[in-house]
Amino acid sequence: MHAPEVRLDREGGGAKSPWEHDPEVHYDRIMPAWRLLMGRNLHYGCFEAPDEDLDAATDNLTRRLAKHARLNAGLDVLDVGCGDGQNSCFLAEQFGCRVTGISTGKKGVERAREFSRARALTRQVVFRLRDGMDNGFPAGSFDRVWVLQSSHFMLDKRRLLDECVRVLRPGGRVAVGDIVLRSPLPMVEIVRHREEFLLLHRVFGRAKMEPLETYRSLAEESGLRVDVLEDLSAQTLPTFDGWRLNAHAHRDRVIELVGETLWREFLSACDVLEAFWKQGRFGYGMLAGVKL
Repeated sequence: MHAPEVRLDREGGGAKSPWEHDPEVHYDRIMPAWRLLMGRNLHYGCFEAPDEDLDAATDNLTRRLAKHARLNAGLDVLDVGCGDGQNSCFLAEQFGCRVTGISTGKKGVERAREFSRARALTRQVVFRLRDGMDNGFPAGSFDRVWVLQSSHFMLDKRRLLDECVRVLRPGGRVAVGDIVLRSPLPMVEIVRHREEFLLLHRVFGRAKMEPLETYRSLAEESGLRVDVLEDLSAQTLPTFDGWRLNAHAHRDRVIELVGETLWREFLSACDVLEAFWKQGRFGYGMLAGVKL
């Protein structure tokens, strides 16, 4: 079964949404709007207590994946789909790793380098313009490969996981956290929910999601022994409440940055995603494993 191409993040290939303008505009206006809407970490939250706010929950999710990755000081880590570098710098600061972040966005890599300089991390964190499905590093270059919420816009998951495992040293680990497909979406369902999918495409862009079990199968075929397979759909569901709260709290500034139409469509997209989560169509999962 082919997962629907309904992109749920901000960067990547495929047809452009109204949120995706030229790189200068994207990083000067769109990214600030996304941080206001989605919080400082730009990914889903893992809510471990009823009173947690979104930023605390997104920190929880990052730390949960870091636990599965078994990070510690001195390890060489590849961050696949590093965005503007905040997660790469977080891993370096919190765990003492040496991090190489890669992205296909030239402007994003430039901003990531600026961010690492501002944090005085240039000796510990570097950024390269590379594709996660063909990263170009020599085999056995890294102790860990980190893929946080970027795999869903890489259309060939087999190539992605093959590359992740190829650049690992023996005994190294891959850790992946991302949006997943939790139940089949036959064409009749895609047609039935056409307007919802078109809305998601306009707001978030293009994606290709897969079931968590597909990630497991592909990872094992690539040479990993999978020892973590975790469904976090329930824990990530409150994320949409957090995004809506942010949208209302920062309404005027977001509209100033990207316009009222996109602000309204973001709120509607939150409702659609929340419904798909509750219906068991979409969810969130983590996978980790060791290179044999």
